[in-house]
Amino acid sequence: METQTKASLTEQTRKGACLAFFSAYQDLDTARMIQLATSDATVYFMPMGEDGKGSLWEFGKAVWQLIMDSFPNVDNTVDSMKTEGDTIIAKVTIFGTQAQDFMGISNQGLSFNSDHVFVFRFNEADQITHLDINWDHASFGKQLGA
Repeated sequence: METQTKASLTEQTRKGACLAFFSAYQDLDTARMIQLATSDATVYFMPMGEDGKGSLWEFGKAVWQLIMDSFPNVDNTVDSMKTEGDTIIAKVTIFGTQAQDFMGISNQGLSFNSDHVFVFRFNEADQITHLDINWDHASFGKQLGA
């Protein structure tokens, strides 16, 4: 029974960390986002291929800051979360209106609404160690007029 309770608490703690991550994202606070992760945590923005891999604290923070600068009203809605072992899979809708050029997409003042899948991996201390992020990049670009 004690093991089951600990597992349940770990799951709740990890889901809480995910919600804290998305809350910080809503607040446009990259520092709060990355502080939920270990200093050597990694991130993979999957549609970017090999160019989408890097340190969560450096590369991830830079990408999220670019998103926030390019879409100053960027927001998100967590649609669902489920646990699989040491991972939390979050289905999230991200949306916003473009205010400056973004990764080769010229600013036309258009908005996007995009379903994303975030796969958070955790260590025993319930800190994020890796984050995979996937979305339909073709649809994202099309919504922005690319």
